[in-house]
Amino acid sequence: MTAAISNDIVMCTRGISMLFPGTVALDNVDYNVWRGKVNVIIGENGAGKSTLMKILAGVQQPSLGQMFLGNQPVSFANTREALAHGIGMVHQELNLFENLNVAENIFLGRELQRGVTPINKGEQERRAAELLARLDQPISPRELVANLKVGQQQLVEIAKALADNADILILDEPTSALSKTEVEILFRVIRELTRQGVSIIYISHRLEELMAIGDVITILRDGRFQAEAQVSDIDVPWIVRQMLGSDPVSTFLPPERQFGGVMLEAEHISCVNSAGSKVVDDVSFQLRVGEIVGIYGLMGAGRTELFECLLGTEQNYLGKLWLDSKPVPQRLSTAERIRMGMSLVPEDRKRAGIFPISSVASNLTIASLWRRLQRGVSISKPDEQQVVHETIGNLSIKVSSPDVEIQALSGGNQQKVVIGRSLLTSPKVLLLDEPTRGIDVGAKADVFRMMVQLSEQGIAVLFSTSDLKEIMAVSDRILVMSGGKLTADIPRADANEPALVTASAQGF
Repeated sequence: MTAAISNDIVMCTRGISMLFPGTVALDNVDYNVWRGKVNVIIGENGAGKSTLMKILAGVQQPSLGQMFLGNQPVSFANTREALAHGIGMVHQELNLFENLNVAENIFLGRELQRGVTPINKGEQERRAAELLARLDQPISPRELVANLKVGQQQLVEIAKALADNADILILDEPTSALSKTEVEILFRVIRELTRQGVSIIYISHRLEELMAIGDVITILRDGRFQAEAQVSDIDVPWIVRQMLGSDPVSTFLPPERQFGGVMLEAEHISCVNSAGSKVVDDVSFQLRVGEIVGIYGLMGAGRTELFECLLGTEQNYLGKLWLDSKPVPQRLSTAERIRMGMSLVPEDRKRAGIFPISSVASNLTIASLWRRLQRGVSISKPDEQQVVHETIGNLSIKVSSPDVEIQALSGGNQQKVVIGRSLLTSPKVLLLDEPTRGIDVGAKADVFRMMVQLSEQGIAVLFSTSDLKEIMAVSDRILVMSGGKLTADIPRADANEPALVTASAQGF
C-alpha cells in the first residue's frame, strides 16, 4: 500500500469515509496533497470538503479508511496531534482575541517560559517578529489585534500555524472577507511559503481565484472523489462540468405561475463593512407579488449583508428602497420595517433565529405581540394559544406540546417555527437567508413547498442559497451575487447551472 505513494505526495488519504446518522459525508475518498504545491480543493456545498479537511487536521476521526504522512500511516485523535505532525489549519472564521497583542495571540495556549517566569514575553515577541518577517509583514508583535485590518489578522492566523512548524497548511476560504489588495498580499505570502517547502491546501469557491493561485486541483462531488488535475491543464468550464455532473434538477414550482405588481424595489444599494470593503456594491432589483426570487452566491458574495440592509439591521448603507410603492427611509428601524410588511428568517438559526430555552409558543409569537395579542397592556392568553395551535397545524410542526423548549426540536422543525414567527407578522415580503441550512432532505422539501404555498397566497419571497439544486428547484427568477455585485438576473426558463456557477465567480 505505502509503496504506491509517490515521493511528491506529502500526505494522502486512501478509502476515507465519514458516516453521520442518515448521511454519508465522505464515501471512499482517495486524496493527495502534493509537496510544496498549492493544492486547491473545490466542490459544491455538501460535497465533503470541510469534513475531509477536519479529518486531516485532527478535528474529526474518519469512520473508515487510512491517512498517510509520507509513507507512514497516521491517525490523529485531536488537533494537537495533527499539529505535532506539522499539519495546521486556518479556519474561515478567525480565532483571535482582539484584546491581546499579536505575539500573545500567536503563542496563546503554548506560551514560552523562562525559568520560574510564567511567560517569556521578550522571546515570544522575538519569535513572532521572525514569523511575521517570514510572511513579509511589517506588523509589530506588540500591536493589538483589534487595531489590525482583516487581511492582517488573516496573516496572524497563518503565523500561528507556522509557529507550530506546520509543513502542511490548510486555508479554508481565506479570502472571503479580504479586499483585492489584501488578496494580492495573501497570494504573495502563499507563493513564498511554497518556495520554502510548505504544502498549501486551499479551499475556495472563487473559480478565477483558484486558477490564479492553484497548482493542483481536486474536485469532490456528493462526498466522493471526482477528479484531480494540474491547474495548468484545465479551464473554468472543465471545473464546472466536473463539479455539477448531470443529476436532474427537481422542481417544486407548478407551471404557468402568475405574479402581481412590484412589491419590493431596491435601487443602487451599497454597503461598506468595518474593514472598509464593499460587501454590497450597487445592487438594484425588483420583486413582484407572488414571485419567488432566489439569490445564488457563494461565501462572501454579499447575500446576508444585502438582507441586513433590506430589513434595517444594517443601516449604514446607500441607496433607496420601496415596499408596496411606499419609500422605506434609510433610518427606519427593523421593527418599523416589520410593521410595514417585511420579515426575515436569518441564516444562523441557532444564534439569531431562536430563543433556545424558551417554549415553541414563545418563539412563535414573540415578534407579533404588537399585531395580534395586545389587550391594553396585557396579552390575551386564549388568543395566543389559538394563534400558536393554528400555526403549528398549518406548518406541520412536529412537537408534543407548544410548551416544549424549542431546543428539543429537530433542526427542520426549529426552522418551521422561525418561519412561522415571521408569518405571524403578516408580511408582504418574506426574506429567507439560507432557509434549508442544517436541516435534512425531508425538511427541505417541506420548506420548499411552504415557500410555494406562501407565494400563491400573494407573499413575495426573496431567498438566498449557495446550493445550485435548491436555487433551481424553487426560483421563478434567479439573481446571482459575487463580491457584493449583482452579476446576473436570469428568468427560470433561461437558467442553467453552468451559467450560475460562471456568474458567481465574477465580480472579484
